[in-house]
Amino acid sequence: FPNQYTEQEAKKLGVVGWVKNTSQGTVTGQVQGPEEKVNEMKSWLSKVGSPSSRIDKTSFSNEKEISKLDFSDFNTRY
Repeated sequence: FPNQYTEQEAKKLGVVGWVKNTSQGTVTGQVQGPEEKVNEMKSWLSKVGSPSSRIDKTSFSNEKEISKLDFSDFNTRY
């Protein structure tokens, strides 16, 4: 599951955070940025994803307003 597409989309939208593949064959991550851009990223993750992915369902949790970003860019964690 290449996360480079997720990184590219995040950078294009200007959101920050990370993405990581899990041992269960799912993907987890965190996205931060302006609400409108985060919503665009959520839509992309739900409907598009990387070319080789199959999206059965998406789940977004722990959403909250923050006063400052915790990350300076978007990357893949291993």
